[in-house]
Amino acid sequence: QVQLVESGGGLVQAGDSLRLSCAASGRTFSVYGTGWFRQAPGKEREFVAAITWNGDNTTYTDSVKGRFHITRGDAKNTVYLQMNSLKPEDTGVYYCATTKYFVLQSAPLYDSWGQGTQVTVAS
Repeated sequence: QVQLVESGGGLVQAGDSLRLSCAASGRTFSVYGTGWFRQAPGKEREFVAAITWNGDNTTYTDSVKGRFHITRGDAKNTVYLQMNSLKPEDTGVYYCATTKYFVLQSAPLYDSWGQGTQVTVAS
C-alpha cells in the first residue's frame, strides 16, 4: 500500500496561483503513475492531471491545459501540481492518487488515495 499526503490548498482570488504537493510513502516501487483528481460540491470526481513515475510523460484534462503543470520532485516520491490563472470553476477538493496501470485518466484504476486538500477560487 502507498500512503499519500496532499498539501497546499487554500482560498485564492480568480487569476491567482497555487501549488499543491503530494508526498508518497510505503510501497512506491509498485507505482506507475500519480494523478490529481478534483471533486466539486454536487459533482463527480474528475481527472485533472497525471505523471508517470519517471516523469517522462504527463497528461491533462482539456480545461486545465496551459494553466496547470504537473511535475515530480528529484526524489520521485513527491508530485507537484502548479495551478496558474485559477478560475472559480477550479474550486473543489483535490486528491492525489497512484496507479499501477498505464491508463492514467481513469479513477477506478487508481488504488491509493490521499485525504484531499480544499481549493477555493473566489470570483
